[in-house]
Amino acid sequence: MSPGTGTTRTAEATTDGATAARGAGRSSVAGGGAPRATVLYDAPGPRARRRTLVGSIAATLVILGLLALVVRRLADAGQLSAERWGPLLDPSTEEFPQVWRLLGLGLRSTLTAAALAIVGSMVLGTLIGVARMMLPGRTRWPLVGFIELLRGLPVVIAIYFTSRVLPDVGVDVSGLPGADGLWYLVIALVAYNMVVIAEIVRSGVASLPRGQREAALSVGLTPGQTMRIVLLSQAFRVMLPALISQLVVILKDTSLAAVLGIYPELLNRANRIAQNLDNPIPMFITVGIIFIAINAALSRVAVVVERRVSRSTAHR
Repeated sequence: MSPGTGTTRTAEATTDGATAARGAGRSSVAGGGAPRATVLYDAPGPRARRRTLVGSIAATLVILGLLALVVRRLADAGQLSAERWGPLLDPSTEEFPQVWRLLGLGLRSTLTAAALAIVGSMVLGTLIGVARMMLPGRTRWPLVGFIELLRGLPVVIAIYFTSRVLPDVGVDVSGLPGADGLWYLVIALVAYNMVVIAEIVRSGVASLPRGQREAALSVGLTPGQTMRIVLLSQAFRVMLPALISQLVVILKDTSLAAVLGIYPELLNRANRIAQNLDNPIPMFITVGIIFIAINAALSRVAVVVERRVSRSTAHR
């Protein structure tokens, strides 16, 4: 062994030992309760942790102060009085049963419109997304233009178009079941959300490894069978969170019908009740809580479905 080789190996051993010592020291610090450093995150020191704690306390106090100011202003304006909240919270008042009966009818109308729009958007969106992926070359350009046109259209304009323009051109949906304006709202929501879901489907399929499609074609499946049996079944598991988020958007967008007053959904009925009882703030707070509860339940269902799908996939 030459002297140069021995010197080099000694230097390498010294370097490795120093690195191991630093790693052991860092592990012992982490084990003692300090934040652990990672590749993307440097563990803050005592001074940084102290500044973070002070900033968090200050921000919390500011938010609590603003909330207290808002509550005080509402109390001064009489919006927190029993007279304003009684029709919503006190069963002994004369208006209580009537108010909740009307809100229940509005909630049923909202859920009906949302359910119809969700089904239509899912079916048509999947078909449009698959068509965009399977059409060759330039033949898909008109479809891409159609998708981009509807994606850039505000939902309120779509609702106005369906409720005002479609009757003028002879499209009559009065013979269909449901309240007045239901199908105009559903058509508008489907027209907008189906192209959004089509893009979610396309991105979900595009995120899969290319080998999935190649393997399916190599065993004799047609492109249509490959898309239906192999790709879509896996893509739906990937895009489930995005789909659930879009379903929540559809549910909330039903309230846009109240802007035009074409359909007696929840917000529309709440607005009418608030005008009669002169309690808009309590009424809209209640409606907001209802929407939050429904969306939270929908998100929870999505989490449960995703866990079950992942568990069933792992057992195969």
